Amino acid sequence: MSAIGDGAYYTSSALYFTRIVGLSPTRLGLGLAVAWAIGSVAGVPLGHLADRRGPRGTAAALALVTAVVVASFLVVDDFLPFLVAACLYATAQSGLGAARQALVGGLVPEGERTAALARLQATLNAGLAVGAALGGVALTVGTRAAFLAAFTLTALGFLATGLILLRLPAVLPAVRQAAKAGPADGATADSAMVDAATADGATADGARGRDGGFAVLADRRYALVTLVNTVLLLRMPLLSLVIPLWIADRAPQLGWLGSALFVLNTVGVTLFQVRTARAVTGLPSAARAVRQAGAVLLASCAVFALSAAPVPVWAMAALLVGGAVLQVLGEMKQSAGSWQIAFDLAPADRLGQYQGFFGTGVAVARTAGPLLLTTLLLDGGGPGWVVLGVLFLAAGCAMGPAVRHAERDRSSWLAPAPAAAPLTPAG
Repeated sequence: MSAIGDGAYYTSSALYFTRIVGLSPTRLGLGLAVAWAIGSVAGVPLGHLADRRGPRGTAAALALVTAVVVASFLVVDDFLPFLVAACLYATAQSGLGAARQALVGGLVPEGERTAALARLQATLNAGLAVGAALGGVALTVGTRAAFLAAFTLTALGFLATGLILLRLPAVLPAVRQAAKAGPADGATADSAMVDAATADGATADGARGRDGGFAVLADRRYALVTLVNTVLLLRMPLLSLVIPLWIADRAPQLGWLGSALFVLNTVGVTLFQVRTARAVTGLPSAARAVRQAGAVLLASCAVFALSAAPVPVWAMAALLVGGAVLQVLGEMKQSAGSWQIAFDLAPADRLGQYQGFFGTGVAVARTAGPLLLTTLLLDGGGPGWVVLGVLFLAAGCAMGPAVRHAERDRSSWLAPAPAAAPLTPAG
């Protein structure tokens, strides 16, 4: 349900805030950049909250907060209220992503998480497609009432998501002793906190000289893996921002193709993400998938670069479609590999904060990606595309060594993954 709301929001929000509210594009861009910059640092503390209090309740609460924030957009009429609402939205979204990942870690056995996330991603993309179509209706109508209807749909989608999350089985906070100790007497599974200390008082991070808290902030090896993944996530603004602007600058008569390529990407992930993820079964295969993603994204950028040449309109359209097909293939491989890596390198008692830290790559890509890519590609043309492709290839090739580096002393600090808590119906 949240994906349908997201699809409607992403396709209609920019024009609503500029045409209806009256914000300038510069102020809109500034507000979103500040919001996602703040959201990028919110994932770790909110993920930590999911570790301490339970991922199901945390995820549900953040979904409901998001619904309230989106509903507040209905009454935003100036830049400052927009900035406050946008910051709250980005913060809740970052925390929701971390808590949702931790919830998957608690409900799904270790060897099945990537496949489960692939199914979830396919479902989310189907919802995005439906939401984008509804948002397109608002864009076509163009009235204030139509845009407000799209925001109302988004808020209701997150409200429904929060209620659905509360119906999922309760899980223990992810700690080392969860499988053995169980919840304290009288405590619910989402509020019990099991002692993770070893017999001599050392925490799961003791072997690495850390004293608990936001341990991920001191984990330089995991930070390196996250950085490499963030470079690959720069693909995110391509279809939503860069390609439409690229088409508008070079072939305005193909303006419709930007939306068509977005739909192509969404449908491709919906149909083939699960199949692509089957090849990822552990860290070696995950690193290999990311390396392949880097090579495929390089090929995609090379095809996009060819569209800068003076070719007929039909040839340019064919090149753009070909580049988009390669991009969705690279995206699916990179997503499957990164899911496995993010979980397998995280301590079992800190899944939430580690997933929150890994998820900062998305916020960084949303914050820095538009400025970086528009400058590199729209001003740099074909050579800019080649530079971006080489950057993707380098990141893909770097993931394997980064993963091996992070895994080197993994056995000394990584607690065994807790068994999934008994799946008792909520209610």
